[in-house]
Formats: sequence, C-alpha cells, structure tokens
Amino acid sequence: MKALTNSSKIHEFILLGFGVEPRRRFLLLIFFTTLYVLTLAENITIIAVVCLDGHLSQLPMYILLRNFSWLEMCYVTTTVPRMLLDMASSHGTISFHACFIQFYIFFSLGNTECFFLTIMALDRYLAICHPLRYPQIMSINSCHAMVAACWVIGFLWYPVPIILISKLSFCRSSAIDNFLCDLGPILSLACPPLGNVPFICQIFMNVFFLGNVSFIVLSYGIMIFNLIQTSSQGSHKKAVSTISFHIMVVVLFYGSIAAMYLIPKGERHSGVNKAVTLFYTAVTPFVNPLIYCLRNQQVKEALIRLLMRREIWWRRNIVT
Repeated sequence: MKALTNSSKIHEFILLGFGVEPRRRFLLLIFFTTLYVLTLAENITIIAVVCLDGHLSQLPMYILLRNFSWLEMCYVTTTVPRMLLDMASSHGTISFHACFIQFYIFFSLGNTECFFLTIMALDRYLAICHPLRYPQIMSINSCHAMVAACWVIGFLWYPVPIILISKLSFCRSSAIDNFLCDLGPILSLACPPLGNVPFICQIFMNVFFLGNVSFIVLSYGIMIFNLIQTSSQGSHKKAVSTISFHIMVVVLFYGSIAAMYLIPKGERHSGVNKAVTLFYTAVTPFVNPLIYCLRNQQVKEALIRLLMRREIWWRRNIVT
C-alpha cells in the first residue's frame, strides 16, 4: 500500500479483514453468520422470557439481565454485520466518517457493557451481603435509573479521545489491518507528531478500566468472604452458583479487553489482535446468555411456563 503524502486527505479506509483465501473466507462467513443469528436468538429469548413472565419481570437481577441482553444485541450488531458484508463481497472500503462512527459506537457500547457488569456485581453484593436492605436499594425504579446511567455515561465517556484522533493527519496508509475501526490500527496510520493524543486515550481507558475492575473485584471478594462464613448450605450453594457465572462473564470480557488494550503494542502480532478483537466482539455476546441462563433454574422454569402458555393458546385456537 503506497503511503500518502502529507497534503493528502483520506476520505475512506480499507479494512483488510482476515487476509485469508476465498474458500476459508467463505467458511468463516458461514460460521460467523450462524454465530450472529444464534446470538440474536439467545438474547431475544432472554428478553422475551423476562418480559412475559410476571415474576421475573419484577426482580432486579432479571431487569438488569434483560437490558444486558439488549445491549449485547446492539454490541454485536455494531461490528459483525459489517464484517460479514466485507467477507461476502471482498470489498472492505469504509468512508472516513463511517469508520469513526463505528469506532465511537463500538467503544461506547463496550463502555456501557462494563458499567452493566459493575451494577450487576453491585446487585449481587447487596443481595448476598445486605439482604434486608436489598429490596429498598434495588427497587424497580432504581434499577431503571442505573440502566439509564450506564447508557448515558457509556456514550459520554470516550467522545473526547475519538474527536482528537479524528483530527489527526493520516498520511502513512489508508489500510486498517483489522475487520473494524479500532483504536490501535487507526492510530498506527496517523502521521507524527501525534502529540498527547495516545497518552490521553490511555488515561481515559486506564481510569475507566481500573475503576470498574476494582469495584467488581472488591464486590465479589466481599461476597466470597461472606459466603465462606455462612452456615446455610442451601442458600450458600445457590449464591455460589450465581456469582460463579457472573465472575465467568467478567473474566471473559475484561480478560480479552486487557489482552487487547493494556498489553504493550510491540508485544502483540496483528493476527493475535484480530483474534482477541473477534473474541470479545462476536464470541462473548454468544457465550454470555448461555453462561447466565444455561443453569439458571428460574429462567428455565419461566421458559417452560411460557412454552406451556403458548401451547395452550395454540390448542385453543385450533379447537375454535
């Protein structure tokens, strides 16, 4: 790819994607299309079960889970359909403005998901460590307020760094060595001097990451300590099962983010970057609903009730 001159202005970028031969690209297209459809189906099922079940729809944990499923659908839709389109057409060009819009929405939804994981940790902490105060603190209104705060803060956290990056000159190349517009590949195309832009981006990310992770680790640490001291084996087993799934989701999401954004750039290969990015953009939204609901007895019972109501309704309509 020929370097651009300093006077050139980039109007579009080229997303290089995975750089595989057509046959393998077709197999990847089939696989990720299936994964995307299944991800949407899983999260739609969770939303429907929680909304249509009168009991679950009033419980704070499932109000948060319903909104989290909606967030996951938005998160995966920001990147995967575009990736599938590029695989199908082998045409990876994206306009400058569309690239930065994707960059902003992708990061904002990721920030929102981090905040969701934090308030879900808060929900479990209050339920386990302060059960008597839990109904007053985690009321339906407070849950909705927390959900709204997650969305607002998530979308207001990172626009300043993104605006600063968009103001840089891009003279090295127009080819982004990834399947989406992400921080590292975009910065690698910018002309020096970059000034304080990389430092500002890192500060925003570190404060955000360390703040959320510290709260989550502290919350689950206190929960585990309290569970070790509890004497009720039944409630102990149920609580351990619940938070173990929550911890698994947190580890998968934050582990992949840490591997992508906190490990020094020089120690990573571009193929590893793509694999990690693919993991937290396409794989974790598919796995999360399974982790949260696969062994969740309340969700299973609600789904059975919903299917039974559907069957009864269907039989009545057939009879009439």
